[in-house]
Amino acid sequence: MKTINHYVDGAEYPGTSGNTQPVLNPSLGKPQAEVALASTEDINHVIASAQNAQKGWARLNPQKRVRIIMKWIALINENMDELATTLSLEHGKTFPDAKGDIQRGLEVLEFALGAPHQLKGEYSSEVGTGIDTYSMRQPLGVVAGITPFNFPAMIPLWKAGPALAAGNAFILKPSERDPSVPVRLAELFVEAGGPAGVLNVVHGGKESVDALLDSDVVQGIGFVGSTPIAQYIYERCAATGKRAQCFGGAKNHAIVLPDADIEATADTLVGAAFGSAGERCMALSVVVPVGQETADNLRDAILKKIPSLNVGHSLDASSDYGPLVTQDAKDRVENYIEQGQSSGAELLADGRTLDMSSASFDGESLAEGFFTGPTFFDHVTPDMSIYTDEIFGPFLSMVRAETLEEAVKLPTEHEYGNGVAIFTSNGGAARDFATAVNVGMVGINVPIPVPIAYHTFGGWKASGFGDLNQHGPDSFRFYTKTKTVTSRWPDEENAGPQFSMPVMD
Repeated sequence: MKTINHYVDGAEYPGTSGNTQPVLNPSLGKPQAEVALASTEDINHVIASAQNAQKGWARLNPQKRVRIIMKWIALINENMDELATTLSLEHGKTFPDAKGDIQRGLEVLEFALGAPHQLKGEYSSEVGTGIDTYSMRQPLGVVAGITPFNFPAMIPLWKAGPALAAGNAFILKPSERDPSVPVRLAELFVEAGGPAGVLNVVHGGKESVDALLDSDVVQGIGFVGSTPIAQYIYERCAATGKRAQCFGGAKNHAIVLPDADIEATADTLVGAAFGSAGERCMALSVVVPVGQETADNLRDAILKKIPSLNVGHSLDASSDYGPLVTQDAKDRVENYIEQGQSSGAELLADGRTLDMSSASFDGESLAEGFFTGPTFFDHVTPDMSIYTDEIFGPFLSMVRAETLEEAVKLPTEHEYGNGVAIFTSNGGAARDFATAVNVGMVGINVPIPVPIAYHTFGGWKASGFGDLNQHGPDSFRFYTKTKTVTSRWPDEENAGPQFSMPVMD
């Protein structure tokens, strides 16, 4: 069976631990490879490699660095189908969705091409007699990204692109569930002319993460994953003096007003709730219609659309979505269906009834794949676990509200504050909602409000820890430190010792 090794100093690196973990094909429910897991010794090796490479990389002027990134973008585009196929087979998202995963990462690389502008400092002349003051942005040095399974291309590129463009060396610790695409991206960076050791990929679990967190060399950590781990990493980075941007869980709401187009809204909700098997941090998992008539009409419209959804192999062009990533993920979703029933919510569509026993693709049985059908509950209340918890599956809950104020209160008071959407034809109501709701990203008639690359991405409350968000100008602020220089060239007027606090006059 193929072994996916680490990628260190421009070459495959098997590591020293000898430990591996299976990499599954979730559509078939069986292993397709194994991935090497790093020891603390391996992490120290990759950190040393990155530290050595970073100095020369930082000495390149920003234009030369972005020319390499420009070539990297071209190579990723040239290899798009290969990357998307690999991603699809390891994660389980459909091939078009996998291409979208890569494309959204590429857009941040394209934004990073503006590094020469983003890294400009400020200059003030004659702040005092013969005195000038200016600032410069310099790279942190060695930084690391710890990224999740659900976007194995997009989020690593979100982290690595700005970090590399700013002159840092980057260590990527991706999910060990779907590690092939991150390794291939690093190979393409070197193929584009990136120096060996500037972008490294290392696989592993808690031991690897803790070694990165405890290193005196690593100066910054970017993380995306669950809220408990996000908070753990944020607190540990604070204890060791590292910068950290850590993004956690989500429970994204969709508010539907009576004047919304119900059919169009139902279409967008079905895609946003069930697309990628719900394994998106921006998935809309709670819909809040305002008024009983709105709720009844929307409920009927969604129920008419669910039976037409096709769940199948990730490479089957007819599949609307594929499997969950593991059996544990499937079991988790099905456990929440039981919790919803026992708490008194009305189960309208039960994902457990999906029968794949006779399904196949390209001659292979899908009976053991990690498939779950779409699940839809109505009459959910805020005290139920299916409302409070992030389920991360094809799961939609309807919570009914009588007024807009009641609806806005739900996402505002929820533990998570990642994303929210409102569907309405009333511009004033939408504008007021966007201002009032206590959530980091807002969509107005947009079901998944992921900002474009030159705006920042990040949630509030338990969805995000840290002062700066991902991509956009914040990314360059995060991956650089500002140095301020005050200069004066001695002349006869200011010769000799001065004993009082200098005053800029």
